[in-house]
Amino acid sequence: MTEKRLEDLLSDDPEHVYSEEELDAIEEIDMAMALRLARVQHLAAQAAEHDDEPVTGPVDAAQVAAAIDEARQILAQDGGDIELVAIEQNVVKVRMKGACAGCPNSVLDLRNIVERLVKSRVAGVARVENCF
Repeated sequence: MTEKRLEDLLSDDPEHVYSEEELDAIEEIDMAMALRLARVQHLAAQAAEHDDEPVTGPVDAAQVAAAIDEARQILAQDGGDIELVAIEQNVVKVRMKGACAGCPNSVLDLRNIVERLVKSRVAGVARVENCF
């Protein structure tokens, strides 16, 4: 029942910016998720301040790898891991591993943490997908 309620509080839109009230409500159910969301939002805001260049050209693989490494550090706090599998045009394919493999929250982590972080760091990324 708690998972359903947490899912109700999380947005399907990876561009959604959570308000303090939304983060507080999420924190009441899952403190770690609220902290991860707040951290990723902070990192995305920092990246947006320095991102004045228009989106052009192919997706930079080195930047994607660096963003995935940042996401790995966040996921590792709960025993999770992530592997960069491929970059196909503007889609980044990853494999959720460790505690994330088979975890019901991994879909939410992929969308709200990994995809948000990668898209904020790398121009031209349309989405991030989990490959099994």
